[in-house]
Amino acid sequence: MSDEGPPGATTPRFYAHSTKNPDASDWQSLPDHLRAVGQMAEEFATVFGAGTMARATGYLHDLGKYTLPFQERLRGSPLRVDHSTWGARIAQQRWGRMGHLLAYAIAGHHAGLANGNTPGERTALADRLLAELPALDPVWEQDISLPARLGGPEGFRPYGALGSQQANDRYPFQLAFLTRMLFSCLVDADFIDTERFYGLGSEQGNLREADPALSLPALRDQLDHYLKGLPSGGDVNPLRHSILSHVRGQADHPPGLFSLTVPTGGGKTLASLAFALDHAIRHGLRRVIFVIPFTSIVEQNAAVFRRALGPLGDAAVLEHHSAFTEQTPPRDDPEKYQSVQKLRLAMENWDAPIVVTTAVQFFESLFAAKPSQCRKLHNIAGSVVILDEAQTMPLRMLRPCVAAIDELARNYRASVVLCTATQPALDESALEGGLEKVHELAPETASLFQQLERVRVRPMRTLSDEALTAEMRSREQVLCIVNNRRHARAVYQSMADLPGARHLTTLMCAKHRSAVLDDIRELLKNQQPCRVVSTSLIEAGVDVDFPTVLRAEAGLDSIAQAAGRCNREGTRSRDASEVLVFANENKDWAPPPELEQHADAAREVLRHHVGNPLSPEVIRRYFERLYRQKGDRELDAAKLMSMLKASEFDRLPMETLAKEFKMIDSVQMPVIVPYDDDARKFLRALEFAESSGGLARKLQSYLVQLPRQGFDALHKAGAVTAFAPDKWGTQFMVLRNEDLYDEQSGLNWDNPSFLKVSSLVQ
Repeated sequence: MSDEGPPGATTPRFYAHSTKNPDASDWQSLPDHLRAVGQMAEEFATVFGAGTMARATGYLHDLGKYTLPFQERLRGSPLRVDHSTWGARIAQQRWGRMGHLLAYAIAGHHAGLANGNTPGERTALADRLLAELPALDPVWEQDISLPARLGGPEGFRPYGALGSQQANDRYPFQLAFLTRMLFSCLVDADFIDTERFYGLGSEQGNLREADPALSLPALRDQLDHYLKGLPSGGDVNPLRHSILSHVRGQADHPPGLFSLTVPTGGGKTLASLAFALDHAIRHGLRRVIFVIPFTSIVEQNAAVFRRALGPLGDAAVLEHHSAFTEQTPPRDDPEKYQSVQKLRLAMENWDAPIVVTTAVQFFESLFAAKPSQCRKLHNIAGSVVILDEAQTMPLRMLRPCVAAIDELARNYRASVVLCTATQPALDESALEGGLEKVHELAPETASLFQQLERVRVRPMRTLSDEALTAEMRSREQVLCIVNNRRHARAVYQSMADLPGARHLTTLMCAKHRSAVLDDIRELLKNQQPCRVVSTSLIEAGVDVDFPTVLRAEAGLDSIAQAAGRCNREGTRSRDASEVLVFANENKDWAPPPELEQHADAAREVLRHHVGNPLSPEVIRRYFERLYRQKGDRELDAAKLMSMLKASEFDRLPMETLAKEFKMIDSVQMPVIVPYDDDARKFLRALEFAESSGGLARKLQSYLVQLPRQGFDALHKAGAVTAFAPDKWGTQFMVLRNEDLYDEQSGLNWDNPSFLKVSSLVQ
């Protein structure tokens, strides 16, 4: 038995967690912890039919604490004890191949998922299972009751026809995905139960009881009230209302894969939110997750949703896009480290009705191996996922991303909506391993694009720097979009003497860019001169309306996004609204090789097409050509799908997948710019704060992201240094030389030693 002592006494003999009390009277018993984690993990996994498997992982995850060395560890012994491997071994021995999947999760629930049989930073699971372990007290079998049989998830569907080569090739991917989802259920349940024991659950916000006021029906009522107040007059608004009504009418369709193909300015943001709430309520789904391509517009979109959800907006909408990482506590006491680390992790588990996150956060989490990154994954199951600007998924990771989208809809009861004006060709006929049975939500897309065709797109001649400047000077209101920051700065400097000259670049912090955009909108509204040069950041959901847009050659999807900044509200005639596509004569401004491939595909498609170059038909041909041009290998540059194709239950490369899956090829380093008094106030407060979480979120608006080489150059010169390093280490890097930051161009360096670095920044 796990209790000992005189009759009537119930003093637990085995403990999961300790306190400072040496008599152990308030320590957490091990059976209590295992049962609580198992039951909670089962609840989390029930939505995707794997409740029994998750319960077993919870029951076994800390089985190694049924050893005397571990119990001595709780009482102060300095000896480190592996308490995860025993549970993994029992799972593999009892349930064979399915038990092996559980073994990955159990063995990795502190350090992270390891590879099955190949070395990495973590010891391979095969080696862990063969390790010498301290004796396990057999009393554990009296304390917890394991299921006799362990089948796979209920209703599991393979990709392709059962038994086909296609299904066999995708099966290892599905096994790895299931392993990660079970791991998510386990680590979240373990975090929560540990927080409960230490009395920190309510403070951490991880034990939120369902608030009836934030139910999805309550949020829909608020949205309906907001939508009724939107303007209905003019040429565009009636069409937006028609699109909204049609899209909402599709909510009864069974959960699965959807597309929402609506031209820029057609109201797809609010239409997607309305559909998501209607669909979730109709089918018992739990939350809505908006996946936004760029950090720069997460806050903007979250603000739209909060406004649309009225007084419930602030509490209902969770943003998750932090560029900062919580510092790790000292490891001088491993058991204390494990508990404290759990309590200090800043990762959200996405337990909110509306989540707004970035594509990087979303997809890298779906391939992750660390507990903190995987914790939220089970909350994606049973949700509506809106992939905004779906065409921005990086081509080098396209096949793994599409496989993940497919798997969420196929086996995790998620509805995924590909939402964009430039719908990529992601179906089976255009892409190996592509999507099946994608249901379009918008009404008659060809007709829709014809009705909302508000601009003319035409190519220009190749322009010299002087000719481009002359074009900008000859127009009162014009937007020029170029492909790198140095080119944008050069164009701005060539016309800076003109009234209304403005510059936008991601070398400005978000707070600065917002101020410039407010100024631009005011100039346009008042019909004053407004000549703007920008990098492609302005194409990402920025609501501005110019009569003319000049766009440096790029992919057809980028040109379409640029067109969305021209005659956006339809107040001008189509003939008076032009998007002019130009090539650069100056090779210093040449786009990077991948962007050049996009431009080549666009040129080729446009050469053979007459009519609207932004119609869904032409956009599809562009993506088909681009994918052929790339080839299957370049659409999976890290070879993740082929790596998995050769894997079995015991050889899943879980750690390697996480390491190799990177949405952004180059490492970006965040630098805080003390742009205004608020930024300086937040930094002062950070000196005395016990936790960085709230202040880190406020400082997000003052970040500039730099490529590693640029960051290193500024750091070496002393222009960027760590803030309060004794307290925060290198978590917060601050621009100290504020002369390098100006109102016109943001972060800038004229020192010749920095010029090469500047040219690398796109």
